[in-house]
Amino acid sequence: MITVSMTVNGEKVSREVEDSTFLAYYLREALGLTGTHVGCDTTQCGCCVVHMNGISVKSCTVLAAQAEGASVTTIEGLAKDGRLHPLQRAFHECHALQCGFCTPGMIMAAAHLIENPPGLLTPEVVRAEMEGNLCRCTGYHNIVKAILKAAAEMRPGSVGDAAV
Repeated sequence: MITVSMTVNGEKVSREVEDSTFLAYYLREALGLTGTHVGCDTTQCGCCVVHMNGISVKSCTVLAAQAEGASVTTIEGLAKDGRLHPLQRAFHECHALQCGFCTPGMIMAAAHLIENPPGLLTPEVVRAEMEGNLCRCTGYHNIVKAILKAAAEMRPGSVGDAAV
């Protein structure tokens, strides 16, 4: 057993866990933050995406010990003062979810993409950048639409004219 301490969604936390505990399970089981989903345990699906020190990571293959001292943001940490994050609102408004299992990881990956765009965001760029996040329900059209809508609000000028 080891003690792992970090800041999660702005709150300092410390828990004792098995050495082999992955960050996703630390968040879900030790902290009760069940918004981070685990779909594959192999980094294939993206349901477990969180931000660690500002970087988008798939928490199902990051050891909790690797996050020692880190700042971690989960889907629960995006909404502020009872107001949904622009991506959460856009996913709702654009009907960008069905079962919702992939949604937390999609939103977290999209937030990182919008904060760190590789250039102008277009539907093609969003699809390419989000390819590590799988959805079995929606067909991605409304997910892309929601990401572009949120990007236009969060970073005016980051969305290509053809995408708006």
